Amino acid sequence: MTAIVPVAPPVEPEHRAPGRSWLPILWTLPPVLVVLGIAGYPIARVLTESTQTPTGRGTEVWADVLGSAAFRDALWRTVSIAVCSTVGCLVLGTFLAIVLAFVPFPGSGVVGRLIDTILTLPSFLITLAFTFLYGTAGAINALIAELTGATTPVIDFLTTPLGVILAEITYFTPFVVRPVLAAFAQLPREQLDVAASLGASPWRVLRQVVLPEAWPALAAGGSLVLLLTLNEFGIVLFTGAKGVITLPALIYTRGIVTFDLPGAAVLASVQVLLSLTLYLTYRFVFARFTRSRSKGD
Repeated sequence: MTAIVPVAPPVEPEHRAPGRSWLPILWTLPPVLVVLGIAGYPIARVLTESTQTPTGRGTEVWADVLGSAAFRDALWRTVSIAVCSTVGCLVLGTFLAIVLAFVPFPGSGVVGRLIDTILTLPSFLITLAFTFLYGTAGAINALIAELTGATTPVIDFLTTPLGVILAEITYFTPFVVRPVLAAFAQLPREQLDVAASLGASPWRVLRQVVLPEAWPALAAGGSLVLLLTLNEFGIVLFTGAKGVITLPALIYTRGIVTFDLPGAAVLASVQVLLSLTLYLTYRFVFARFTRSRSKGD
C-alpha cells in the first residue's frame, strides 16, 4: 500500500507594501518655494507694513482707513465699475461670439484676428484711442462742431464712470469672446440641424441648445474679466477721471502721492482679499456646477 504524502501548498511571495516615496514631494518643493517667494513674501510684507504706526505696531491704521469715507466710496466705485464692465463684456462678447460662429459674413476672419490683437495691447492704448475719438478735443466733437457750429463739446463722458466702463468693456470683451468661441466650436453641428429640423426657431435653438453649452465658458470669461476690472488701474489713470477714484487709484494716491505707506498697505490688503475671495468663489461654484452637471449626464 502506497502512502500518500501530503503536499504543502506553494508559498506565495510576501507582497510588501511599497514604501512611501519622497521623490514627488522633493520635485514639488522648488516650484512651491518659488511661488511663496514671488507671491507670499510681498503679501506678508504688505500685511506687516499695514500694522506700522508712529508709536510701534497696532491696528490704528486699519481702523482709520476702513472707517474713512474715501475708502467706502472707492470700494463701492471699484465694485460697481467692475460689475457693470463685466456685464457689458458678457453681453457684447456673447453677441460677437454668436455672430462669428454662426453668422458667416465676409471678413469674419479679419474681425476674429482683430479681437485677438486687442488681447496683446496694453489697456492704456484703448484709453488713448477713446481720448482721440470722444475727448473734448477729439475727432467726434470736432466733426459735430464743424457740422453744427457748437462751441462747447457735445460729447463729454470720458472722465465719468461711464467712460471708464465703456473703455473697460472695449478692452476686456475679447477675454469673453475667445472662450465662448472655443465652446461653440465643440458644439456638434448635427445637434443644431436636428433642433432646426424639428421646427425650433433660431432664438429657441440659441436659448435651449447653444447657450447651455456656453455657460462654463461664460462663467470662466466673466470671472476673469471681473478679476481684471477689479484690479484695473491704467484705464482709470489715463482717462483723467479725477472723480472716479477706485481702490487701485486710491492705493496709488496713498503710496506714491502722499507717501502714506501704511495706509496704502491696508488698501492693498483689502484689494488682495477681494481678488482671493472672487477666485475662491469661482472655484467653489465651478466645482459644484461641474459635479451637478456630471451627475445629470
